[in-house]
Amino acid sequence: MTVRQGTKVPARWRLLVCGLALLASCALAASAGAWMPRLPLLFSSALTPDPDAALPAPTRASYREIGTTKMLGVEAPLRTRLTARIPAELSDVLAFYRNELDKLDWHEQHDDADIATDHIRLAYTTPLGPAVLELDRKDSSTSVNLVQRNMQAATMARVMPRPGRASLMLTNLSDKEAVLKLDNQTVALPARAGKERPEAPLFNMPPGKYSYALEVNGRPERGATIELAAGEAWEVTVGPEGDLWSPLQLY
Repeated sequence: MTVRQGTKVPARWRLLVCGLALLASCALAASAGAWMPRLPLLFSSALTPDPDAALPAPTRASYREIGTTKMLGVEAPLRTRLTARIPAELSDVLAFYRNELDKLDWHEQHDDADIATDHIRLAYTTPLGPAVLELDRKDSSTSVNLVQRNMQAATMARVMPRPGRASLMLTNLSDKEAVLKLDNQTVALPARAGKERPEAPLFNMPPGKYSYALEVNGRPERGATIELAAGEAWEVTVGPEGDLWSPLQLY
């Protein structure tokens, strides 16, 4: 029905229009009432744990990777590491991990905490061994680096360092003898030494930075440095082709 300017609308039509408007407003209010409780869920900053993750991790992640270090003859990993990038504030990620790690009976070592505006490092004791959580805020995400070490597995693999020391294992996977220069010490590695434990030489060394190099024809070549911290175990390997691999942290 078209109402021209100046035309007087009958009372019965005005009542019909008002009734329709009232019904429409009620329907809109009911729809809004059903929708509003869902808004907090859509825009919530809470992080939900992934039940399938080997180490605690939220389901919301732009990147996530799990790495493990194993030794021949030992089923459990000596070291498990989670790296992830979470599109959330550092404070939210920290709250998530403190809550989830507490559920696993991980105990935060407050004396070793390093907390800054954009970086957090927390040390833990866990039922398996020591662990470290590092969080870094960059751009619009928070990066996660979570490492747990297994003391029993390291002991079974015979790489557990002595108290206050670091373990360094030297392995030669090639079919020829290899000679390594470790600081002022020369170490001859027979062919395939360390291919199967416990043949590889193992050194318990004071914490610090050390230089090492692969000797070829009596001259050091392809050198590098390695920094050892107390309680850690590392491996330096000569590869099958006689190449010097990057150091690998075992524990």
